[in-house]
Amino acid sequence: MDWVANPEVWISLVTLTVLEIVLGIDNVIFISILAGRLGGKEAERARVVGLSLAMGMRVLLLLGISWIVRLTTPLFSVFGHELSGRDLILLGGGLFLLGKATFEIHHKLEGDDHDDAGDRAGATFTRVIIQILLLDLVFSLDSVITAVGMADRVGVMIAAVVIAVGVMLWSSGPVMRFVGKHPTVKMLALAFLLLIGMSLVAEGAEFHIPKGYIYFAMGFAVLVEALNLRMKRNRQSRTPPVEFHERRMPEFAAASDSSDASDASDADDSSAADSEASG
Repeated sequence: MDWVANPEVWISLVTLTVLEIVLGIDNVIFISILAGRLGGKEAERARVVGLSLAMGMRVLLLLGISWIVRLTTPLFSVFGHELSGRDLILLGGGLFLLGKATFEIHHKLEGDDHDDAGDRAGATFTRVIIQILLLDLVFSLDSVITAVGMADRVGVMIAAVVIAVGVMLWSSGPVMRFVGKHPTVKMLALAFLLLIGMSLVAEGAEFHIPKGYIYFAMGFAVLVEALNLRMKRNRQSRTPPVEFHERRMPEFAAASDSSDASDASDADDSSAADSEASG
């Protein structure tokens, strides 16, 4: 129990927990989009099951650290680039994420989502869970490899993963409802998945992209979208201005009416005279 009084352990736990939460943002976005296609209680159940599977997979991978270490051993080389088991998993996951996000964007742009009942009938609970499980493997592998590189104790890693998934479970519900309520936010989330998919493919091909750049781009896009939503809300809540008409006094109104009547009679007399002259 000497680790309880060791400040390095607690610093490592806090740092790793924060990092796991940040790395889990893409997982939350993907699960929110997939679970949102089910609707109702099934969407909530898919969200909880998906994140629970993510936690279980991370813990199992941490318990098999020796296998994780072997995954980074090069298996073969292509065009001078050595590829390991981890690289192949990242490549496969990135390509799957690119394909899934592209399909969802096409689905939205073509307007195929006008029939929600048809969408929910095609998106069964089992199919959604299988897709979540496949991407959980990719995201969990990336998360666990990061954890192994930052901490020495397996217990600290597991505790950080459990805390991070707990925070993700707490935040994923509001995220899923918010994404489902705002179509533009959902399109932005799908664009994030394209960005993450490209980064996974690049990582698998040994082209390292600093995650800080990716998260900065995502944060900037979220800030712009938040400003757009605020502007839209202000525009909807703003009432149209009241138009005021000039009020005329009764005597001026009567005089104006009489002058209009005399002008009309003069016009009639002149038109009658013109017709007699022509006749």
